[in-house]
Amino acid sequence: MDGVVKNGSKGEREGDKTAKTKSEMDGVVKNGTKREREGEKTAKTKSEMDGVVKNGSKREREGDKTAKTKSEMGGVMKDGSKGEKECVEPAKTKSEMDGVVKNGRKGGKERVEPAKTESEMEVVVKNESKGKNEGDKTAKTESEMDVTSEDESTEYDSSTSYTGSSSDEEEINPRDKEQRTSKGETDFCVRKIEQHGFGRREIEIAEQEMPGLMALRKRAQADHPLRGAKIVGCTHITAQTAVLIETLVALGAKVRWSACNIYSTQNEVASALAEAGIPVFAWKGETEEDFWWCIDRCIICDSWQPNMILDDGGDATHLMIKKYPTMFNLIKGIVEESVTGVHRLYQLSKTNKLTVPAMNVNDSVTKTKFDNLYSCRESILDALKRTTDVMFGGKQVLVCGYGEVGKGCCAALKGLGAIVSITEIDPICALQACMDGFRVVKLDEVIRHVDIVVTCTGNKNVITRTHLDKMKNACIVCNMGHSNTEIDVGALRTTDLTWEKVRSQVDHIIWPDGKRIILLAEGRLVNLSCSGIPSFVVSIAASTQALALIELFNAPTGRYKQDVYLLPKKMDEYVASLHLSSFDAHLTELTDEQAKYLGLSKAGPFKPNYYRY
Repeated sequence: MDGVVKNGSKGEREGDKTAKTKSEMDGVVKNGTKREREGEKTAKTKSEMDGVVKNGSKREREGDKTAKTKSEMGGVMKDGSKGEKECVEPAKTKSEMDGVVKNGRKGGKERVEPAKTESEMEVVVKNESKGKNEGDKTAKTESEMDVTSEDESTEYDSSTSYTGSSSDEEEINPRDKEQRTSKGETDFCVRKIEQHGFGRREIEIAEQEMPGLMALRKRAQADHPLRGAKIVGCTHITAQTAVLIETLVALGAKVRWSACNIYSTQNEVASALAEAGIPVFAWKGETEEDFWWCIDRCIICDSWQPNMILDDGGDATHLMIKKYPTMFNLIKGIVEESVTGVHRLYQLSKTNKLTVPAMNVNDSVTKTKFDNLYSCRESILDALKRTTDVMFGGKQVLVCGYGEVGKGCCAALKGLGAIVSITEIDPICALQACMDGFRVVKLDEVIRHVDIVVTCTGNKNVITRTHLDKMKNACIVCNMGHSNTEIDVGALRTTDLTWEKVRSQVDHIIWPDGKRIILLAEGRLVNLSCSGIPSFVVSIAASTQALALIELFNAPTGRYKQDVYLLPKKMDEYVASLHLSSFDAHLTELTDEQAKYLGLSKAGPFKPNYYRY
């Protein structure tokens, strides 16, 4: 060994014999480890130990011998390993090895080779690692072996923590990059505009599963009912909402769009919208500063005075009232689709700060029953499976809140064998839970024993640090309500706790005693952050939003005052009818006599406003 061998290891198992001449070991051996098992014999001459081998170990299994001639090693081999399967190779000539082999690797099993001569080892071999596990070899590069270790063991440090979000996007902030569409447009900010092709295919798939919204686009496109509308949108940006955005554009509106959640944006879809000429400002893994910056960019632009807001959570409305009150007073109407956003609107109305009419589509029948109930019934399972691979059968699950979202979650979890308990503040919802076969409990009664906790309330601090401290090891904690304040995540960002990233949107929070809980999406909406929701259900909700925008924008002056309104029942029924054809469903029509008897119009609406479906 006229070269230097660093960080190698050598060991011999049963039946191995190694005999080396002075020419084989002309290096220096330091800090080496040699393991000899039963039946091993080691014979070494003075010439074997004349070289330097640092931290090396070499393992050869039964029957393995290594022999090379000078002609085999006539070049410089770096970071290489060579082996053949059950074969005997003849000696190679110098011409066969006159090249330089770098970072090569050949794996072989049960190799038998001819003996070596003094001329075999007149090369420089750096950082070579040869190990056999039933004949297999692994070659490492010099950079991998620069660290000297006597026992070659690397111990995992469980105290390792990280700073920042769970997002798996670690690239340059899109705000710091200059990007252009294929047409040279720059009025957008997305992660990678080059991904637009993938996003377009995602949108096309979603269109096939959104029959109602596509039917609305086809029926109303010729009339352009939103011509002149300038809409600021702040919703989740997914393939399904992209279909809604493009429908609004097809109906004549001009739009500028941002995301209402920093983790739910599908980057490729945002790129596809930008490529289509729609100003969109969103990417997955935004910071809080980025989040507000994106909304601001949608509100403020040259030659742009928005007159409509489509909001999900009330953030765009909140920012405009706070920062641009004059501009807000020129708005013709607001459409809000979330529990949190509607709550904010009613608060503004009570304090006489709501100066424009607003439509509450969250409490429309089609949104409440289909988006909240049926969608969450499917997406809760998908989100939990994707992130944790958890088995639901026999698990103790606590669902906080038994509204429409809670009902959907409970039905799905119960169906897969979970033992579900409910917390509720409303006696009517609590009674419904009891009649559906669920235990209604207080949080403190069961928090020490549950395996999974799901919040569905829209409230704040439902799960506090005190509750989190009491949870059992490996408890899964997630949020299905809109607000990211339901779980007090801020109370977990303390020096006594360690955050350990498992995968995107999945974190271990580790206590000093070693207990850990599994937190999903940092307390944000788990189904949109970690999976997705069914396109068909989004079609129902999106059709409701589109009709609400059309109604507010085209309503004559005085029809809607500065207050919060529910979507008219007739529109709810129209949205439902748009989706029936996909099921080949056929409605029965009332006879004149029946309509007269019920006091209804044959065309509807068929239920009074106070009817509860």
